[in-house]
Amino acid sequence: MFITGLGTALPPHRYTQAECWKALQAAGQFSQLTSRSRAILKKVLLGNNGIISRHLALDSLAEAFDLTPDALHARFAHHAPLLATQAGERALEDCGLEPADVDAVIISTCTGYLCPGLSSYVCERMKLREDALALDLVGQGCGAALPNLRTVEALLKSGRCRRVLSVCVEVCSAAFFLDNDPGVLVSACLFGDAAGAALLSAEADAKHRRVEWKAAGATLDSKSRDLLRFEQKGGMLRNILTPEVPALAAKHAERVFIRVAEKAGVSREQVSAWIWHAGGRDVLVALRDQFRLEDSDMCWSATVLREIGNVSSPFVYHVLQRALASDAPGGYWWLASFGAGFSCHGALLNVE
Repeated sequence: MFITGLGTALPPHRYTQAECWKALQAAGQFSQLTSRSRAILKKVLLGNNGIISRHLALDSLAEAFDLTPDALHARFAHHAPLLATQAGERALEDCGLEPADVDAVIISTCTGYLCPGLSSYVCERMKLREDALALDLVGQGCGAALPNLRTVEALLKSGRCRRVLSVCVEVCSAAFFLDNDPGVLVSACLFGDAAGAALLSAEADAKHRRVEWKAAGATLDSKSRDLLRFEQKGGMLRNILTPEVPALAAKHAERVFIRVAEKAGVSREQVSAWIWHAGGRDVLVALRDQFRLEDSDMCWSATVLREIGNVSSPFVYHVLQRALASDAPGGYWWLASFGAGFSCHGALLNVE
């Protein structure tokens, strides 16, 4: 399997963390928080948390505080199909293909729910063939890109599809929640909105760098499920984020890497680029230390985190696109994501 095209999309409005802090102070919910909660918000938004700005599907930050189930669902229903379509169209444009060339589309999300699913709307907007296979994957959280890509791999290996579009889209501003739980408060300061897409084929594309999917693996630690997940509260999604997550992500990420690398006969020293999902600054630090890497090895993930925040499942598409555009050295690349479950995923790429 080869990644022959990449596309990403962001809402047009970009907000700095300082602007988010100012908007929070003006919101009616702010006065209902405890002094400790307000201090946490100020520290994360104005401190060195690795994020400077985020793109949010909001015409103004005041909209963020319309926290009713109907308002949040309407935000997702409007923006998720739009962002997913933009990313998908850009992936096709990147590899010079037409909508009629796509045999299947697989879309992942966790920040909202539509029935028919997002794939229905994206197929319509992109004018894909009416007989194209359309699949929706939900509930896999920030780690969803890798399971999505492994599903694509299965379709291509079956011979039933030649070209498949993989899309991840999250409207995290449609899953915004505020209360005095520290994890909820930190989540409010980290997440942004985005989409990412990849066009995958059984054949390489001679017009771009050759990106071959070599091997992949995953682990599921169900005993740690309650440390990172969504719950429903008052008809809205509420993110559960605990302090154990960075160390947990690093431990499982190494476990998956060792398993896949040994099977492929590849050593850690042979990996020339690391494409990490960044749950936040502390997660990148934990991954760096666990893998005994240098700060330079985290550069593409750190840059994306700084500029757009944690955008959940599309994050690794943005990082991969950045590394390719920056002419990262060829060889073996490690692509990794993790999320709700607690789940961790990784894939070995060969890039020329």
